[in-house]
Amino acid sequence: MICTKCKTETVPGAVYCHQCGRKLSSEPAKRKPKRSPNGTGCAFRRGSGWTAQAVVDYRELPDDFKDPANAKQRIPIKKTKAGFATKAEALAYIPILKASGKVVRPLTAPTLQYYWNSYEKNEYAKLSDSKQTAYLIAWNRLVKLHDVNVDQLTVTALRDTVSATCSTYYTAKDCRTVLSNLFKLASADGYANKDLPSFIQLPKLTEQEREPFNDVEQANLWKLYESGDLRAAIPLLMIYTGLMPGECFDLRVDMIDLENRQIVGAGKKTTVRKKTPVTIAAVIIPLLEDLIAHARPSGRIFTASEDLWRKDYYDALQAAKCRRLSPYSCRHTTATALAITEGVAPQTIKKVMRWSTTKMLDRYAHPDASDAQAAVDAIKKKPTTDTLPTSEPEPVAK
Repeated sequence: MICTKCKTETVPGAVYCHQCGRKLSSEPAKRKPKRSPNGTGCAFRRGSGWTAQAVVDYRELPDDFKDPANAKQRIPIKKTKAGFATKAEALAYIPILKASGKVVRPLTAPTLQYYWNSYEKNEYAKLSDSKQTAYLIAWNRLVKLHDVNVDQLTVTALRDTVSATCSTYYTAKDCRTVLSNLFKLASADGYANKDLPSFIQLPKLTEQEREPFNDVEQANLWKLYESGDLRAAIPLLMIYTGLMPGECFDLRVDMIDLENRQIVGAGKKTTVRKKTPVTIAAVIIPLLEDLIAHARPSGRIFTASEDLWRKDYYDALQAAKCRRLSPYSCRHTTATALAITEGVAPQTIKKVMRWSTTKMLDRYAHPDASDAQAAVDAIKKKPTTDTLPTSEPEPVAK
């Protein structure tokens, strides 16, 4: 037997080497493996702690990168977990890493359509009906970008598409909001910069101030209604209740409580409008009774088609020789009548209009020059006396 230390041939049967004294062994020394077998995982030190790492899946190489001699080349997908105090703890966590798996990301970035599909099933589904409609219209305006990979989209491409399809402030804003939501999803996957849509420039906001119906137009609408034309009831109902167009269109018989003079459950959009009942003016109680008597079998006060409802509204304006004002002008008429004509306190107007703040009065009330003249004429002349006041100050009492 040869001594493994000094390489001297020893005496047969000896336990120790007679040259160097090393203990002899008849079995070959076992070498410890330097690393775990492939696929087992590993642990390595990172900073002051240990990190566990495991291969959870594989993905195929694109054909352009494959070696013809090895068609089964694959890219390992690794998952790590840091923060372990010891190597043993890190190694013990590897089975959990492998069991958790990983969503395989494609080598090429998904298209914008891919993220719209995800957004539509999740965040979009929780929006109000009006927001869903607005965002769907905005998405359809961006059809040129639908099939483009998100990592290929540039600021110029986004700006050019929005400016080419949107000519007004609000349509462009909706497009930018939709793109912002989609880019946030792409950013979470590591494919895009979530702030890219913020560079889209919006057109200048040129919102035209809505005008209220004047006294003559309101009188003509009443005259048309009293002649038996129920179409005039649409603008009159909104003028005397402050109902929004959508609230008026969806009005049902079971929402109207004539005994308590309230319309309950008709509110839309804001929390305040949804919770606050609409107050019914005494002058339109006969009108509401007439509408209830002519209600649809389904319980709807008006037609189920919004297009027909709007047609009846504009036909009524034309028959009453009114200006072609939008349905929202009715609500502006309500606020103007309360604030200017009747001089109702702002807090009361806020309750009637179902606003969350009296600041909305600045937008809805429309005083004209005659209103300003009447206001200053209300400042009365102070009464005079025969004696003129002295110019000298009165002595201060000590």
